[in-house]
Amino acid sequence: MNRAIKRFSLHPFIIRLFHWEYWPFDVVYAPMYLVYLWFGVRARSFFFFAAANPTIKNGGFLMETKSAIDPLIPEPYKPTTIYFENGTDFSIVLKAVKEKKITFPCIIKPDNGSRGRGVRKVYNEQELKEVLAIYPVPYVIQNFIPYPKELGIFYVRLPNEPNGKILSIVGKEFVQVTGDGQHTIYELLQQNSRYVLQLPVLKKLIADRLEIVLPVGEKEILLPYGSHSRGCLFVDDSHKIDGRLTKVMDNICTQIDGFYYGRLDIRYNTWEELVEGKNFCIIEINGAGSDPTHMYDPKHSIFFAWKEIIRHWKMMYKISVLNRKNGHPYLTVKEGLQMFKDNAAYDKTLNAFLV
Repeated sequence: MNRAIKRFSLHPFIIRLFHWEYWPFDVVYAPMYLVYLWFGVRARSFFFFAAANPTIKNGGFLMETKSAIDPLIPEPYKPTTIYFENGTDFSIVLKAVKEKKITFPCIIKPDNGSRGRGVRKVYNEQELKEVLAIYPVPYVIQNFIPYPKELGIFYVRLPNEPNGKILSIVGKEFVQVTGDGQHTIYELLQQNSRYVLQLPVLKKLIADRLEIVLPVGEKEILLPYGSHSRGCLFVDDSHKIDGRLTKVMDNICTQIDGFYYGRLDIRYNTWEELVEGKNFCIIEINGAGSDPTHMYDPKHSIFFAWKEIIRHWKMMYKISVLNRKNGHPYLTVKEGLQMFKDNAAYDKTLNAFLV
């Protein structure tokens, strides 16, 4: 009886039904669209978000690229990154990787990323060649940052003010299992509701690892990147916000021309080193389209999530309106509709080729 109940509770439909963090994006945000419309009416434009970060395409809402954002990040805080058009001859790619001294393992991701799709950690030249052969879009190759921890810091700053603030922090726990000396990695994954939903993807990404039986107590990280859509557990660490961390973020973000609103995804060694401004790396900056991802902590209700979305959008509205007064335009209706059309086509391409 207990086994039947457990099997029932681990059915993908039941997991999604009783855990709102797995609901489709449009379902979660549906009640929020009326709130967004209200901000749009007040701003006199439904595309006001484009002014939130004037130096980033569309304010970082959709269709922004890493190759355009990366040069804005101060050099000491970012990984070595190379940008390529899809279809670039592999010999050219390999030569550039060696010249930039990017070693294996390294990270590959689409230049215009979307919820973790296409992000891969590759361990040798042959694997790099195989992965790039299926890439249908421009991509970046980065050196893998070996720091063991990752978080997202949501930073905002009102234009013309010297300092900003941190709205929220999300800690990330990668997809991992602990061996018991009896069950395979695949069997261990089947026992975890979060990972059950990821099994189709994991079968494609780490098929060669799934039948391994780990020794008792041995931990293995299976996907070393912090994407919620790839099974990463998001933990609300906003209680850790303090003056030290805010000062570090101010020092960095005020150097990023035209950046006022968004989430910085950061790899770091220890918390104490991070708040001292040591041993961390910004692996990505997300702009106006950023989710307040701390809301996906399983302890939070959907009502908490809606409250946080409104709180973050309110800041985006304030920043955008002030930036417009400073001469930074919103998107026109034509430009905004074209952005959504282009993004739909791009998503279709990613969905067809990449996991």
